[in-house]
Formats: sequence, structure tokens, C-alpha cells
Amino acid sequence: MASLIETLRSLPNIRVLVVGDLMLDRFTYGKVEHISPEAPVPVFQICEQKEMLGGAGNVVANLRALGCGVSVVGLVGRDTDGDRVEQMLKECGAKPVLFRPAGFPTVVKMRLIASGSHLSRIDREEPMPILADEMPRITNIARRMVQQADIVLLSDYGKGLLTEQTTPMLIGICRKLGKKVIVDPKGPDYGKYSGATLVKPNLKEFCQIVGATLPPPRTRDFEPRLTELALALIQRLNIDSLIVTLGEHGMALISPHTDPPFLRIPTQAKEVYDVSGAGDTSLAMLGAALGCGAPIEEAMRLANAASGLAVAKLGTATVTSDEIAHSLMQKEAHDNATWLSPEHKIMTINQAEEVVCNLRKEGKCIGFTNGVFDCCHMGHLHFFIATRRLCDVLIVAVNSDASVQRLKGEGRPVQDEGTRSLLLASLEFVDMVILFDEDTPMHIIERLRPDVLVKGGYTIDQWPEAQFAQTYGARVITLPRVGGYSTSNLIKKMK
Repeated sequence: MASLIETLRSLPNIRVLVVGDLMLDRFTYGKVEHISPEAPVPVFQICEQKEMLGGAGNVVANLRALGCGVSVVGLVGRDTDGDRVEQMLKECGAKPVLFRPAGFPTVVKMRLIASGSHLSRIDREEPMPILADEMPRITNIARRMVQQADIVLLSDYGKGLLTEQTTPMLIGICRKLGKKVIVDPKGPDYGKYSGATLVKPNLKEFCQIVGATLPPPRTRDFEPRLTELALALIQRLNIDSLIVTLGEHGMALISPHTDPPFLRIPTQAKEVYDVSGAGDTSLAMLGAALGCGAPIEEAMRLANAASGLAVAKLGTATVTSDEIAHSLMQKEAHDNATWLSPEHKIMTINQAEEVVCNLRKEGKCIGFTNGVFDCCHMGHLHFFIATRRLCDVLIVAVNSDASVQRLKGEGRPVQDEGTRSLLLASLEFVDMVILFDEDTPMHIIERLRPDVLVKGGYTIDQWPEAQFAQTYGARVITLPRVGGYSTSNLIKKMK
């Protein structure tokens, strides 16, 4: 996890060159309330329109959302839509070099969306061929821009820029200059990608290019068959590795340079709203991570997290480093804590001991605090947040009703032990809650031996449990209390 977060923090330090087919994505949102009297078709009433960079432009937008420096080479028409694409590239902070041949329109994809569902897509496009006399200029520009980049991404949508002439030229320049080149492919001719560092088709594209049908991804025969076919394609194309995206089944790396040669990363998408541009998000994050020097497995995990977030958004979407970091932390918490639901977080000492034992094997730092927490207030929340930052897992021991009555006297607690425990367990920064009947939680500390003990406002000489914890090497920390907040004051106000 730490290395993934460190890679995300490094993204603003790299420069990525994107070469590919630029488009304008236009989303028209509206509603359908009746059928046309002229023909049996729904009447679409427009409410709102949005424009976004599409194709390779969406890769650029995602890289900029991640904080990377980006240059882009692409094609647009000599029209107002081409002007809009250039303007949007500059507005997002990219440095565009655009070829604008006469007589060809900018590729535009218009989508009609009602109540979150796509009704129709209307495309305007014509292939825009690169003339032979432009090749020397393109080669000179490519050589200069590749030299300035940390990594190169080729986003091929089959619209005319990445041809059988330009693609090998670009890959050849990258290899000569020692720059990694990642390809998102399109079309039946993968020969033009020969020599690339990595090619990233989806499963359907892969099956078409190898001329074979694969068993379903969940079956036992899928992995060996995919590996066999992919390794043969890698050898034929003289590429280093292949990543096949598997939709809801994640993505698979096949490489003769890894042991074993097959690695699958599961998907992180929780709910799919729109797959528009998810492949662009994946390419952007994958390329950016590899550009930072991240290992291929880490780059795949980041790319999968990014695309999972993208499909949960409506429209051609971008995701930020902060969103990916938050998603990764949520996933780690879920993977390492089957007790995440509030009811499961409330444990007996025996249950907690077993969980802590497993967490220690994973190298987790166990934190501990205790209290009555009768009326949870802002002081408590600040305390829990500060304490959780000192550990990987936070255990909160809560005095039972009988224990509170002995300590606080008649009329306490205001809330019963079940309510207080469930309230604390519902906080995302509290990982376990343990009720105890004794006056102190010493027996819990003796059995769990937490790595960090934290209290608010106590000194060590007033805190016997801390004195014991120091004997086995635990860190003991006293945090200042937040002024102006106390349970006693709250009770007085309520009365």
C-alpha cells in the first residue's frame, strides 16, 4: 500500500507524451416522457449538454487529473469542433501539437442520455489519412517530443493518425531513445505495434487478433489457454508484455519476463454506471505509474483502481490521485477486516485476540484506547481521528453499564452499553470495540499487547495500564483534550 501511495505522490514529477486519435465527446442529457405522434419513437427533451475530450484526449484529461505533465500529438479538422478540442487541451494544462488536414471533420461522438441510461449515440467521422509529404515533419516533431518525455502512450482509435507508417516510426524512436511505449491497440493489424514495451487489448480484441475463442474467465482452462496464446503473440510481435483487460474480471498480465508468466488483478468497480472512457483511464494510470518507475504489478493495481472509479461515474470521466488513494485504502481495510460492518466490529476478548494475532502476521500496528464514551462529542471525534493516525488498526475498549455506574455514580451512563458500542463501531476510524466489566482494561492489554496506547489528558503516573505497556515495549502517548467539550457539560445542557 505504501509504495502505491508513494507512486501516486510522484505523478506530478513526470512528463507523459500521448500520441493518438483525438475526439470531441458531446453528452446531451434530457428526459423522455412520451412517444412521438409522427413515428413510434421516444421524444427526447434536451435539458443539458456537456462536452469532454474523447479518444486520446480523454487519456490526456486523465493524466492531467492525476497531476502529470502531458504533451499530446493528434489530428483534428479545420472546424469549430477542432478549435474546441485544442482549447480544451490547453485549458486542462496539456501542450498540444495538432495536425489539421483540410477537408476532414473533427471526430465527434454525440450521446443522448435520459434518466442515467444511454438512448443513442450519433457519430460524425471520416478517416483522416496522413499524407506522405507530412512524414518528415511528423518524424522530427516526434523525435523531439519523445526525447522530452518519461514515457509514451499510443492511443489508437483507428481514425488515421497511428498508421502502418507512423506507428513503427514512433516505436522505433522510443526504442532508440530508451523510452517505454505503451499501446492501446485498435484494428486487425498488430504488426505495426512490433517492438512496443506493452500492448493492452481487451479480451474481445485479443481473441480477434489471435483468431481463437477462449473459455470464460472464471473457468479453470482460461489462464493456461490465454497464457499460451498471449506468449505466442508476444514472440511474434517482439513486444515485452501484454495486458488483456477482462471487464468485470479485472486484467491479466502475460509476460515471458515474469515468474509465473500470468498475473491477474481483480476489478475494483463496485457499481457500473457508464463504461465510456474507462479504458482511457486505465491506460493513463498504467502509463503514468510505469513512467514513475513502478513495478508492473503495482501499475496494474493502480490502473484497475482508477478504471473501477471511472465506470462508477456517468460520462467520459477522469479520476484524481486522491480518489484512487482513498479507494485503495478502503479496499485494504475491507480485505484485512471482515468485521467492517458495525455489528462485526463489536467483539469479545477471545475474538479480538484471534484477529490481532492474524493482523500481527501482516505487520499491522495495533492501537488501543479506552473510555466510557457516554455522549460522543467533538472532543471524542478529534481524539479518535488523531489516535487512528498513530496505528493501522484501532481498538476501543468501552466500560460496561455496571462499570460506568461504579465509576460515575447514579444516573450514568446516559446511554446503555449496546448503544455506546454500536455508535463507536459505526465510526470508520474505529476497527474494533470491546466491552469490559472491570474498572480498568488491564486484562485486555495483557492479552492483546497493543503496540500503541493512547489516552486524552492522562499522565503516565495516573495510568497503570500505560506503565505495564511500557514494560513490553509499547508506545504510550497522551493527547491533549479539545477544550470546551465534555460529557458532563452535555448532560447539564440536556437537563
